[in-house]
Amino acid sequence: MERLVRFMLKQHAMPRKSRNQTKRNRIWLYSSLGVGAVILLIAAYYVYSILSFTKQIHENSETNNMLDHRRLHEEPAHEPPEWDGKEKVNILLLGGDARGNRSRPLSDSNILVSIDPERQSAKLYSVLRDTYVDVPGYGKNRINTALAFGGPGLAMETVGQLTGLNVQYYVFVDFEGFIALIDAIGGIDVDIEKNMRRIDRADDPRYNIDLKKGEQHLDGLQALQYVRFRSDAKSDFGRSERQRKFVSSVAAKMKSTTTLIQLPKVLNSIAPYLETNIEPHEMLKLARLGMRIDLGQMSDVQIPPDGMFKPQRIDGNDVLVIDPERIKQYINEQ
Repeated sequence: MERLVRFMLKQHAMPRKSRNQTKRNRIWLYSSLGVGAVILLIAAYYVYSILSFTKQIHENSETNNMLDHRRLHEEPAHEPPEWDGKEKVNILLLGGDARGNRSRPLSDSNILVSIDPERQSAKLYSVLRDTYVDVPGYGKNRINTALAFGGPGLAMETVGQLTGLNVQYYVFVDFEGFIALIDAIGGIDVDIEKNMRRIDRADDPRYNIDLKKGEQHLDGLQALQYVRFRSDAKSDFGRSERQRKFVSSVAAKMKSTTTLIQLPKVLNSIAPYLETNIEPHEMLKLARLGMRIDLGQMSDVQIPPDGMFKPQRIDGNDVLVIDPERIKQYINEQ
């Protein structure tokens, strides 16, 4: 695999005329060898695309003002896991309304993906954004403020402190990146459980929510409406459940053969809107690990679970007060 990647990188560095000639010769040769060689060529392009994409989004995180470099540099560096069948890999998925300007938003969603390489299984922990926690260095507040206060580094630390899990990585995507991703994979089929409508006259009209009950094929903008809706009796609890279900649907579709062939287009469309601290070589390992996960067995968990929080109003904000030790024990038992 490594020789294959080096070969692709070498081809990319050739002068245009030489590279085009080499490409024509290679395609002619592979075509003469049959379907198996064509699949090999697609696989090579797939690997090369992942490396190029992950290098770009990792560089985004190094130059982006969302990161609190001072704070992160003060923290001890996490050694990346070896994926030797023992250590779990924990990735915090952050969604926020940066609107492409890379300011520090409140996190609209906080989903911790915990992957067990030994069991080839995964869990999704969806942390309710109003969970009242200790934000290191800032005192008690809602957990969604951590991203705004100190960037992804502080968000990782806060979620790790809440769950008792070692959060090694983060991926941040803003609204426009979410829209681009869903459009790039051709949309998602969703059975919408109820009519959903919400109009905010102070916001951009394109972010208003207007969805009808029933089985529908959603494009990127409609999918954003679906995962953001919280204007009903279930509020954040319903939204958290929809987000976990939707993440599973997206993961399943991205594992499909058609989507893998289209992967370069998908990656290029979302790269400008993504940030991560995952190194390119680590992303490749994670991608290969993810392909082995049985999505049908992937479980999803709401944090805090029903019965382990008390709604209160503190400093003018509606929050969910918890017992941190009970939450850690609950997660440890999952």
